[in-house]
Amino acid sequence: MKIIVNGVKGRMGCEVARFLSEGFRGAEMIAGVDIHPEGAERYPVFEKLADYSGEADCVIDFSHYLATEELLDYCIARNLPVVIATTGHTETELAKIREASEKIPVFHSANMSLGIALLASLARTAAKTMPDANIEIVEKHHNRKLDVPSGTALLIAEEIRQERVDHQLLVGRHDNGRRPEKEIGIHSLRLGNIVGEHEVILATDSQVITLKHEAQSRRLFAEGAVEAAGFLCGKKPGLYTMKDLVSG
Repeated sequence: MKIIVNGVKGRMGCEVARFLSEGFRGAEMIAGVDIHPEGAERYPVFEKLADYSGEADCVIDFSHYLATEELLDYCIARNLPVVIATTGHTETELAKIREASEKIPVFHSANMSLGIALLASLARTAAKTMPDANIEIVEKHHNRKLDVPSGTALLIAEEIRQERVDHQLLVGRHDNGRRPEKEIGIHSLRLGNIVGEHEVILATDSQVITLKHEAQSRRLFAEGAVEAAGFLCGKKPGLYTMKDLVSG
Protein backbone atom coordinates (compact mmCIF):
# COMPACT_ATOMS: atom_id res chain seq x y z
CA MET A 1 0.00 0.00 0.00
CA LYS A 2 1.58 3.26 -1.20
CA ILE A 3 0.66 6.30 0.90
CA ILE A 4 0.94 10.06 0.39
CA VAL A 5 1.17 11.99 3.68
CA ASN A 6 -0.24 15.51 3.42
CA GLY A 7 1.28 17.79 6.06
CA VAL A 8 4.32 15.57 6.44
CA LYS A 9 6.50 18.15 8.23
CA GLY A 10 3.97 18.75 11.02
CA ARG A 11 4.11 16.94 14.36
CA MET A 12 1.69 14.19 13.34
CA GLY A 13 2.94 14.06 9.76
CA CYS A 14 6.44 13.34 11.05
CA GLU A 15 5.03 10.66 13.34
CA VAL A 16 3.23 8.95 10.45
CA ALA A 17 6.41 9.09 8.35
CA ARG A 18 8.44 7.47 11.14
CA PHE A 19 5.78 4.83 11.62
CA LEU A 20 5.63 4.01 7.92
CA SER A 21 9.43 3.71 7.79
CA GLU A 22 9.02 0.58 9.94
CA GLY A 23 7.06 -1.12 7.16
CA PHE A 24 3.84 -1.60 9.12
CA ARG A 25 1.85 -4.32 7.31
CA GLY A 26 3.64 -3.62 4.07
CA ALA A 27 2.59 0.04 3.97
CA GLU A 28 5.01 2.39 2.24
CA MET A 29 5.29 6.16 2.25
CA ILE A 30 5.59 7.08 -1.41
CA ALA A 31 5.57 10.89 -1.09
CA GLY A 32 5.05 13.72 1.37
CA VAL A 33 3.44 17.11 0.90
CA ASP A 34 4.13 20.22 2.96
CA ILE A 35 4.22 23.98 2.50
CA HIS A 36 7.86 23.76 3.62
CA PRO A 37 9.26 21.01 1.39
CA GLU A 38 12.93 21.79 2.02
CA GLY A 39 15.33 19.24 3.48
CA ALA A 40 16.70 15.88 2.43
CA GLU A 41 14.33 13.04 3.23
CA ARG A 42 14.00 9.31 2.61
CA TYR A 43 11.06 10.19 0.40
CA PRO A 44 10.26 13.09 -1.98
CA VAL A 45 8.44 16.07 -0.47
CA PHE A 46 6.31 18.36 -2.62
CA GLU A 47 4.94 21.81 -1.85
CA LYS A 48 1.49 20.99 -3.26
CA LEU A 49 -0.48 17.80 -3.74
CA ALA A 50 -0.91 18.66 -7.41
CA ASP A 51 2.89 18.51 -7.83
CA TYR A 52 2.83 14.74 -7.32
CA SER A 53 1.34 12.60 -10.08
CA GLY A 54 3.00 9.28 -9.33
CA GLU A 55 1.37 6.08 -8.15
CA ALA A 56 -0.45 5.98 -4.81
CA ASP A 57 -3.15 3.98 -3.05
CA CYS A 58 -4.31 6.46 -0.40
CA VAL A 59 -3.72 9.92 1.08
CA ILE A 60 -3.40 10.48 4.84
CA ASP A 61 -4.08 14.10 5.75
CA PHE A 62 -2.57 15.67 8.86
CA SER A 63 -2.24 19.18 7.42
CA HIS A 64 -4.74 21.96 8.22
CA TYR A 65 -8.48 22.27 7.80
CA LEU A 66 -8.02 25.25 5.46
CA ALA A 67 -6.48 22.84 2.93
CA THR A 68 -9.63 20.67 2.82
CA GLU A 69 -10.91 21.81 -0.57
CA GLU A 70 -7.54 21.38 -2.28
CA LEU A 71 -7.13 17.95 -0.68
CA LEU A 72 -10.55 16.71 -1.77
CA ASP A 73 -10.22 18.08 -5.31
CA TYR A 74 -6.92 16.22 -5.71
CA CYS A 75 -8.26 12.93 -4.36
CA ILE A 76 -11.42 13.10 -6.47
CA ALA A 77 -9.43 13.91 -9.62
CA ARG A 78 -7.17 10.90 -9.01
CA ASN A 79 -9.90 8.67 -7.54
CA LEU A 80 -7.86 8.17 -4.38
CA PRO A 81 -9.23 7.20 -0.96
CA VAL A 82 -8.38 9.74 1.74
CA VAL A 83 -7.99 9.57 5.51
CA ILE A 84 -8.78 12.99 6.99
CA ALA A 85 -7.26 13.22 10.47
CA THR A 86 -7.21 17.01 10.62
CA THR A 87 -9.57 18.75 13.05
CA GLY A 88 -11.22 22.16 13.34
CA HIS A 89 -13.29 21.99 10.12
CA THR A 90 -16.00 24.57 9.53
CA GLU A 91 -19.54 23.52 8.59
CA THR A 92 -18.76 24.43 4.98
CA GLU A 93 -15.70 22.18 4.96
CA LEU A 94 -17.63 19.35 6.60
CA ALA A 95 -20.23 19.66 3.85
CA LYS A 96 -17.47 19.36 1.24
CA ILE A 97 -16.21 16.22 2.96
CA ARG A 98 -19.68 14.70 2.80
CA GLU A 99 -20.00 15.64 -0.87
CA ALA A 100 -16.62 14.12 -1.68
CA SER A 101 -17.62 10.86 0.01
CA GLU A 102 -20.23 10.37 -2.70
CA LYS A 103 -17.39 10.02 -5.23
CA ILE A 104 -14.49 8.45 -3.29
CA PRO A 105 -13.97 6.56 0.00
CA VAL A 106 -13.37 9.09 2.79
CA PHE A 107 -12.36 8.16 6.33
CA HIS A 108 -12.97 11.09 8.68
CA SER A 109 -12.35 10.98 12.39
CA ALA A 110 -11.40 13.65 14.90
CA ASN A 111 -9.28 11.04 16.66
CA MET A 112 -7.51 8.01 15.21
CA SER A 113 -7.32 6.13 18.50
CA LEU A 114 -9.17 2.85 19.07
CA GLY A 115 -9.22 3.72 22.76
CA ILE A 116 -11.10 6.96 22.08
CA ALA A 117 -13.67 5.04 20.05
CA LEU A 118 -14.15 2.79 23.08
CA LEU A 119 -14.36 5.78 25.45
CA ALA A 120 -17.07 7.39 23.32
CA SER A 121 -19.05 4.15 23.27
CA LEU A 122 -18.77 3.73 27.04
CA ALA A 123 -19.78 7.37 27.59
CA ARG A 124 -22.92 6.85 25.51
CA THR A 125 -23.79 3.70 27.46
CA ALA A 126 -23.27 5.52 30.76
CA ALA A 127 -25.45 8.42 29.61
CA LYS A 128 -28.22 5.98 28.77
CA THR A 129 -27.86 4.03 32.02
CA MET A 130 -27.79 7.21 34.17
CA PRO A 131 -30.42 9.47 32.53
CA ASP A 132 -30.43 11.95 35.45
CA ALA A 133 -26.65 12.42 35.62
CA ASN A 134 -24.96 15.72 34.82
CA ILE A 135 -22.23 15.25 32.21
CA GLU A 136 -19.02 17.23 31.75
CA ILE A 137 -16.12 16.59 29.37
CA VAL A 138 -12.60 17.82 30.17
CA GLU A 139 -9.92 17.74 27.48
CA LYS A 140 -6.23 18.60 27.84
CA HIS A 141 -3.69 19.22 25.07
CA HIS A 142 -0.29 20.82 24.49
CA ASN A 143 -0.05 24.59 24.40
CA ARG A 144 0.36 24.70 20.60
CA LYS A 145 -3.00 23.16 19.71
CA LEU A 146 -5.12 25.58 17.68
CA ASP A 147 -8.73 24.40 17.85
CA VAL A 148 -10.98 24.65 20.93
CA PRO A 149 -12.59 22.44 21.95
CA SER A 150 -10.73 19.46 20.53
CA GLY A 151 -12.37 17.55 17.73
CA THR A 152 -12.20 14.49 19.96
CA ALA A 153 -14.18 16.19 22.72
CA LEU A 154 -16.85 17.08 20.17
CA LEU A 155 -16.82 13.51 18.87
CA ILE A 156 -17.46 12.20 22.41
CA ALA A 157 -20.14 14.83 23.06
CA GLU A 158 -21.99 13.97 19.86
CA GLU A 159 -21.91 10.28 20.78
CA ILE A 160 -23.44 11.13 24.18
CA ARG A 161 -26.09 13.24 22.45
CA GLN A 162 -27.31 10.12 20.67
CA GLU A 163 -28.84 9.33 24.09
CA ARG A 164 -29.38 12.95 25.20
CA VAL A 165 -30.94 14.34 22.03
CA ASP A 166 -32.43 17.37 23.80
CA HIS A 167 -29.14 18.42 25.44
CA GLN A 168 -27.07 21.42 24.32
CA LEU A 169 -23.28 21.72 24.35
CA LEU A 170 -21.70 24.43 26.48
CA VAL A 171 -18.04 25.14 25.73
CA GLY A 172 -16.53 26.64 28.87
CA ARG A 173 -18.51 27.99 31.83
CA HIS A 174 -18.37 31.77 32.08
CA ASP A 175 -21.54 33.00 33.76
CA ASN A 176 -22.60 32.93 37.37
CA GLY A 177 -25.66 30.93 38.30
CA ARG A 178 -26.91 27.38 38.68
CA ARG A 179 -26.04 24.72 36.14
CA PRO A 180 -28.91 24.51 33.63
CA GLU A 181 -30.60 21.24 32.92
CA LYS A 182 -30.12 19.45 29.60
CA GLU A 183 -26.56 20.59 29.13
CA ILE A 184 -23.26 18.87 28.34
CA GLY A 185 -20.25 20.94 29.37
CA ILE A 186 -16.88 20.86 27.59
CA HIS A 187 -13.75 22.36 29.13
CA SER A 188 -10.43 22.82 27.28
CA LEU A 189 -7.00 23.06 28.92
CA ARG A 190 -3.87 23.97 26.95
CA LEU A 191 -0.57 23.50 28.74
CA GLY A 192 2.89 22.06 28.38
CA ASN A 193 3.44 19.12 26.03
CA ILE A 194 0.34 17.02 26.83
CA VAL A 195 -0.34 14.69 23.91
CA GLY A 196 -4.03 14.36 24.67
CA GLU A 197 -6.29 13.54 27.61
CA HIS A 198 -10.08 13.22 27.53
CA GLU A 199 -12.21 12.69 30.59
CA VAL A 200 -15.97 12.22 30.82
CA ILE A 201 -17.54 12.83 34.25
CA LEU A 202 -21.10 11.77 35.05
CA ALA A 203 -22.53 12.77 38.42
CA THR A 204 -25.83 12.35 40.23
CA ASP A 205 -26.63 13.47 43.77
CA SER A 206 -25.33 10.14 45.08
CA GLN A 207 -22.44 9.00 42.85
CA VAL A 208 -19.82 9.99 40.30
CA ILE A 209 -18.47 7.96 37.39
CA THR A 210 -15.30 9.04 35.57
CA LEU A 211 -14.19 7.66 32.20
CA LYS A 212 -10.74 8.70 30.98
CA HIS A 213 -8.40 8.14 28.04
CA GLU A 214 -4.81 9.36 28.06
CA ALA A 215 -2.55 9.24 25.01
CA GLN A 216 1.01 8.36 26.02
CA SER A 217 2.49 8.85 22.55
CA ARG A 218 1.46 10.30 19.19
CA ARG A 219 2.39 6.95 17.70
CA LEU A 220 -1.08 5.61 18.49
CA PHE A 221 -2.63 8.20 16.16
CA ALA A 222 -0.16 7.32 13.39
CA GLU A 223 -0.95 3.64 13.73
CA GLY A 224 -4.69 4.35 13.63
CA ALA A 225 -4.35 6.50 10.50
CA VAL A 226 -2.41 3.80 8.65
CA GLU A 227 -4.94 1.18 9.78
CA ALA A 228 -7.68 3.43 8.40
CA ALA A 229 -5.84 3.75 5.08
CA GLY A 230 -5.65 -0.03 4.78
CA PHE A 231 -9.34 -0.28 5.67
CA LEU A 232 -10.29 2.19 2.92
CA CYS A 233 -8.44 0.50 0.07
CA GLY A 234 -10.97 -1.37 -2.04
CA LYS A 235 -13.98 0.24 -0.36
CA LYS A 236 -16.83 1.83 -2.27
CA PRO A 237 -17.34 5.61 -2.09
CA GLY A 238 -18.74 6.60 1.27
CA LEU A 239 -18.01 8.37 4.53
CA TYR A 240 -16.34 6.04 7.02
CA THR A 241 -15.45 6.57 10.68
CA MET A 242 -13.64 4.82 13.49
CA LYS A 243 -16.85 2.95 14.26
CA ASP A 244 -16.64 1.29 10.85
CA LEU A 245 -13.01 0.35 11.40
CA VAL A 246 -13.70 -1.11 14.84
CA SER A 247 -16.70 -3.09 13.64
CA GLY A 248 -14.77 -4.41 10.64
